[in-house]
Amino acid sequence: MFAIQIAFALRRGRSCGSSVFTFVVTEKYPTMSKPALYYATLSPPSRAVLLTAKAIGLDLELRPINLLKGEHLTPEFLKLNPQHTIPTLIDGEATIIDSHAICAYLVEKYGQKEQQLYPKDLVQRANVDARLHLDSGHLFARLRILYEPILYYGSTDCSIDKIAYIQKCWEILEGFLKDQPYLCGSDLTIADFCAVATVTSVNDAAPIDEFKFPKMHAWLKRLAELPYYQEVNGDGADELKSIFKAKLAENRGK
Repeated sequence: MFAIQIAFALRRGRSCGSSVFTFVVTEKYPTMSKPALYYATLSPPSRAVLLTAKAIGLDLELRPINLLKGEHLTPEFLKLNPQHTIPTLIDGEATIIDSHAICAYLVEKYGQKEQQLYPKDLVQRANVDARLHLDSGHLFARLRILYEPILYYGSTDCSIDKIAYIQKCWEILEGFLKDQPYLCGSDLTIADFCAVATVTSVNDAAPIDEFKFPKMHAWLKRLAELPYYQEVNGDGADELKSIFKAKLAENRGK
């Protein structure tokens, strides 16, 4: 809802013996607040949303959440998002959860000049959706299998089997990139943002063989050349990998 301010300018004159009234109506729209994003730079899904926002030129109100301190489990945050996940977006009266849904929402609502990021064409959009599901169901899910027990529960299990399970995804990505520069074709999409945020968060523990996966390496280099990439994704990914290594060493030393 917006307030409407009506100003009347009254001019009285004569026309054919009758009075003439001129009404000037102006509408006053309040300044819309920026969408607010609950996020963490350590979180690959958060960084995917930040990459999307940068690509469409959208300024977000950033509200950091410390996952390691459990700030996503407070009663206040659970009321906002019972799934207690980040990123979580607040846009007016709307609350949007899940990074993939948020990225799509932001392009639809605010990225009119960057529609190729989430194309209108039904087939192209279906392909983007499929790669988003690849990220959520395979890439990020396998990162969590390795990282979560070590970061939160004192595990020391960084087994070859878990690493190999992640590296199976590299074969899938290489296949999609075989004849095209991006995961869904010739254009950069939100699927690339979501996938690269995950891949670059775990590629130390699960190395990407340059000779076996040359297309994937070229894709990573291509995305790293984006002017906002390092600040928005690279730094956070490096920090997460450093924390993972330190936590693993700490757990093994107990």
